[in-house]
Amino acid sequence: MDASYERIVRRQARKLIRHLASDTIAPVDSTIVAKSHLEVRGATLTISKGQASKATIDVGPEPVVVGRNDACDLVVEDGKVSAVHVEFVATAEGVRVRDLNSRNGTFVGDARVVEVFLPKIAFVTIGDTIIEVQPKGPEAVALSELQNFGPLVGASPGMLVVFERLQKVAKSELTVLVTGDTGTGKELVAQAIHEASARASRPFVVVDCGAIPATLAESALFGHERGAFTGAVDRRASPFVEADGGTIFLDELGELPLEVQPKLLRALAEQRIKAVGSNAYRPVNVRVIAATRRDLVREVNAGTFRSDLYFRVAQVRVDLPKLRDRLGDVPLIVRKMFAELGDPNAFDRVAPDSFERLVRHDWPGNVRELRNVVAVALAFSTDGPIDLAGHLTPLSSSVTESAPTRGRTFQDAKRDILARFEREYFMALHAECNGNISEIARRAAMERAHVRGYLRRHGVVQTTRDSSTE
Repeated sequence: MDASYERIVRRQARKLIRHLASDTIAPVDSTIVAKSHLEVRGATLTISKGQASKATIDVGPEPVVVGRNDACDLVVEDGKVSAVHVEFVATAEGVRVRDLNSRNGTFVGDARVVEVFLPKIAFVTIGDTIIEVQPKGPEAVALSELQNFGPLVGASPGMLVVFERLQKVAKSELTVLVTGDTGTGKELVAQAIHEASARASRPFVVVDCGAIPATLAESALFGHERGAFTGAVDRRASPFVEADGGTIFLDELGELPLEVQPKLLRALAEQRIKAVGSNAYRPVNVRVIAATRRDLVREVNAGTFRSDLYFRVAQVRVDLPKLRDRLGDVPLIVRKMFAELGDPNAFDRVAPDSFERLVRHDWPGNVRELRNVVAVALAFSTDGPIDLAGHLTPLSSSVTESAPTRGRTFQDAKRDILARFEREYFMALHAECNGNISEIARRAAMERAHVRGYLRRHGVVQTTRDSSTE
């Protein structure tokens, strides 16, 4: 979620918490639900130097990918430009420019950028090609009026955009790529799309590409005949056959070995497969939904994922936000989880201060981590108040891995761990606040002079922006 939504999300969380005692949670923020849209700011891209497939192209809420690959939205004829080089997309803060791990980099002026927002006119250079970015006025992006889609719930802007997108894509036969961090609910999205589609009465088959040994990947995808290789004592049917007429979900597609990817591409394009050890192709009628926690566009430039397979799979792309980017949804999710665990009344026993602590948690494990917290809290609280936040599990692996204790005193180890925490804390806060000292001080509940001291001490920045009026 864009940083400009953070205030909305946190305000929404506070309002949701005040509604905990009610039987139902109605829309809680008129700026999110009643308006039924968000405003984003796009741009027009114009090739001011170089040759491309189009002289101009508009940037909206859908990403515009620029590169040499023929499947890119804007194809550039420049040997110094990567196959998939840079991505432009409209956001509430202006056009977001994201370099896709290109070989020669993306530049705004003289500065090489990885990701940057351009609210004003700018010139972006890739290779020998210069692209003028001319911002446009605000554009309305439709939001779902529903706060759920299948098993998914949420009222934050990011999730309402996702729900609106899912409602439309479910009715189509397009191939969908679901992206997001571990634990954000990618498989739930795939199953919800299937259940809302015309194929709902047919099978939904899951293939975990991350769990397939490289040597058996082709067999795991397409099946094999008896005796096709050593150990193939029985015939095995392909999951594509098992899913015939329904949907096949290729989870963690980015883990699929490179040598098997062309065969998967052929199967998707031709809607037919050939089992290992067989000489005959078999037609299949399946819809494909894939998911990955990897950035497949960058994997393409790294040479670990085929560009033609990426563009074939990502006919529609659905990006799931992290839980920490939609903290206002936590009470809604918790309410649903208690119901799924068989005790919907348990929600009324959660103290509001517990929710206050939950929305301050970073949630590295996303919704999956929250489900574990809810399940454990319910198991240990048969009656009386439920303290969900008391069951949060601290992540101690970074401490044990990065600060070994062998041969070090307690004070030395403590000093190093504390310094690391301070640096990471202020680096993250500095990035979130765009270097605004006053805002950093407010969030950290510290004096501005102390904030400057920590920033200088840990080398976060040399100079920082201050504003006592914001």
